[in-house]
Amino acid sequence: MKTTQLPIVKLRELTMGDAEDRYQWCLDKEVTKHLNMPEKHPPFSREETRKWIKMCINKTNGYEQKAIVTEEGTHIGWIDLKNIDKLNKHAELGIAIGDKDYWGRGYGLAAMKEMLQWGFNELGLNKIWLRVEVDNEKAIKSYLRMGYVEEGILRQDRLRNGEFVDRLRMSILQSEFLM
Repeated sequence: MKTTQLPIVKLRELTMGDAEDRYQWCLDKEVTKHLNMPEKHPPFSREETRKWIKMCINKTNGYEQKAIVTEEGTHIGWIDLKNIDKLNKHAELGIAIGDKDYWGRGYGLAAMKEMLQWGFNELGLNKIWLRVEVDNEKAIKSYLRMGYVEEGILRQDRLRNGEFVDRLRMSILQSEFLM
């Protein structure tokens, strides 16, 4: 990763108090455009959002999801590792900065760096991969900045607004991640 000063973020365990922020962010179609969510508005009810947060807290859905919090304590998004393959030591990363006031300011990169450190050091992973829609240029640019490498195109991998879109698979190896 290129050496630039990133903002300070903290990853913390989710709480039920995070459900309302999540619900409000998911009402914004700009926030959810590139997220894999049901094609209805809102994508989830408040109750469904609360149930999801509870499953994350109780670790019953296969997600290691954490809240992204600024140095000042503002909850701005979430990040997770899922599809964790303990045998082959890899997992899929997902991230969303729900509070648009924090877009384009390095908070996603800072959160990714923290989650990669956690995945490689605490979970003992060798590779952390992700899927990103090919038209999500800002996200692709940030993943490349973090050190992710393109592995290939997953053709027609997501149904979005009634049309299939390609996704790019990218990954970073523990040996490539400079902490």
